[in-house]
Amino acid sequence: MGLPPPGLAGRWRRLFAGVLDWLVVIVISAPFTRTSWDYVWDASRGAWDRYPVQHTFLAGLVAFLYFWLLHAFWNGQTLGKKLFGLRVVSEYDGRIGVGQAAVRQAVATALGWLCCVGTLLDLGWILFDPRKQALHDKAARTVVVNA
Repeated sequence: MGLPPPGLAGRWRRLFAGVLDWLVVIVISAPFTRTSWDYVWDASRGAWDRYPVQHTFLAGLVAFLYFWLLHAFWNGQTLGKKLFGLRVVSEYDGRIGVGQAAVRQAVATALGWLCCVGTLLDLGWILFDPRKQALHDKAARTVVVNA
């Protein structure tokens, strides 16, 4: 593992950068999260019924692409990280690669699907880890540092 790189990002700044990033994702994905109505045959009543269908898959895809592409191609930064002076780097202070960014976001997404428990465990890990790494950072071998 080695020693942590100098200038590890503070937990509070990381939190605020993440909140800002999720606000950006919500605004970008808002057109994809609308509720539409599909007609479904209800055999028990012998009639067609309207059911709401959420378009959350597209919103999730927007979120995945936002984090993956910005981390991979914008110096390891998202808009929130840029504003708060943070960036994601490889464990040994190298530039994050496209594959690392994809693994980082895939693990964060998979943990998020575990109905809040995964997200709480993932982000809570930062509180006790000496390198301030979340589980998705550990999986991708990345750290968040001051830019």
